[in-house]
Amino acid sequence: MVIAVDAVGGDHFPKVPVQGAVQALQENSEIEILLVGPKEMIQSELQEVEYDSDRIHILHAPEIISMNESPAAAVKSKQSSSIAVGLTAHKRGECEAFVSAGNTGALLAASTFMLGKLEGVIRPTIAATYPTLKGVSLLTDAGANLELKPEMYLQFAKMSRILAKEILEIKNPTVGLMNVGEEPEKGLELHKEVYNLLSTLSYFSGNIEGKDILYGKTDIYLVDGFCGNVLLKFGESIPEILQHLLKKTMAEDGVDPEMQKRVFGILSKSLSAFNYEYVGGIPFLGVNGMSLVGHGGSSAVAIKNMIFNAVHCVKQQINKKIIASLNEKN
Repeated sequence: MVIAVDAVGGDHFPKVPVQGAVQALQENSEIEILLVGPKEMIQSELQEVEYDSDRIHILHAPEIISMNESPAAAVKSKQSSSIAVGLTAHKRGECEAFVSAGNTGALLAASTFMLGKLEGVIRPTIAATYPTLKGVSLLTDAGANLELKPEMYLQFAKMSRILAKEILEIKNPTVGLMNVGEEPEKGLELHKEVYNLLSTLSYFSGNIEGKDILYGKTDIYLVDGFCGNVLLKFGESIPEILQHLLKKTMAEDGVDPEMQKRVFGILSKSLSAFNYEYVGGIPFLGVNGMSLVGHGGSSAVAIKNMIFNAVHCVKQQINKKIIASLNEKN
């Protein structure tokens, strides 16, 4: 199985994507890697590591889409970018999946435009992993669609459930609707309509309030992309804020350095669920292909795990299962 990797995606390219790809090869003998990006840059980085030259290939893509570029403008103007070239290779069947820790908006726009949508899908979406006391949940939509129609909520629930089963290995995932109260009549008219629509699903757990998210009241939290992205960024800030507050408090109370070290060790272990690198990256749901996106600050371990997720998604025929779920009666 050939997995294409954006060698110039993320905050630490090309070192991190290349190292992550090499680690993936070392741990999985069944895959080959297609590194996409400026050829000389990739070759220079490969000289710094030991790798199986028979299983790593380079696909030259001279242009780079930076993290702060306008997605639509970048996709349109940089047709020789790593994202465009990598997705083109995927569409042609030269690789089974494309993974990137680069510009999320550009990757989603390019994936939707170049690969198209799965049959019956209204809009592709991003389902981000979100830690809770009961384990990792999914937050859908995490920023792809700022406004949603009722039918989109229903589709996102079904597509996210496939991802939760196959990637997060949740046997019978439930779905909840983020709202300002638990009662069915809460929220805007849109939320009331969505509640009635989702009530036809046997796995719908009702409205979920903000205070219930981290307790893991459900496995999938449905929300529009605007609020979803705010929640996602808020969640990412929790570990750093807690560490800052703890450090400040221990300093004020005169806790000795050795005890501080032990406490921070315990805290780090407790917050390990917030570490995105264990999931690595997730596929865009609803895209007619396998395009995965990872965190911009991804480590080599995160890139490796994103590659493994791509392999798993292909083997489990995620897209085929999504199409089947959309055609099922609620």
